[in-house]
Amino acid sequence: MPTSSTSLIEQIRNIDEHLSRRPLDLDPAGYFIIYLDREQQLICAKYFSTVINEQGLATDPETGAVIPARGSVKRSPERVFVGRTAKELCVQIFEQAGEPVVSQLSHAAYLGREFQRAEAALIEGSEYIQD
Repeated sequence: MPTSSTSLIEQIRNIDEHLSRRPLDLDPAGYFIIYLDREQQLICAKYFSTVINEQGLATDPETGAVIPARGSVKRSPERVFVGRTAKELCVQIFEQAGEPVVSQLSHAAYLGREFQRAEAALIEGSEYIQD
């Protein structure tokens, strides 16, 4: 058991950083770009569909171009979800979205974690960077 809350915070941060470096299978249903709209006090999630190619890389369904993991991409989102809480976004995406935009449980769990982080940053006024 940790002797102080600082060491617990460090342990949690180390676990998260380690797990963030693990290899992941991309969700063939698509991906989300999550950001905060501080002026409107909203958590926003842009949804983009993809096609996973033979090499396991996400590609633009229209052009076939590989979507880079870092940097900007000139694509319009197919849908934009907005809410003030992580729960509100999860209800929209997983209970009300109509056609599924997530096809893997691991992706759903990731989105829930990211929406919680975004909500905390919105409340605290801290910076949010999607993992």
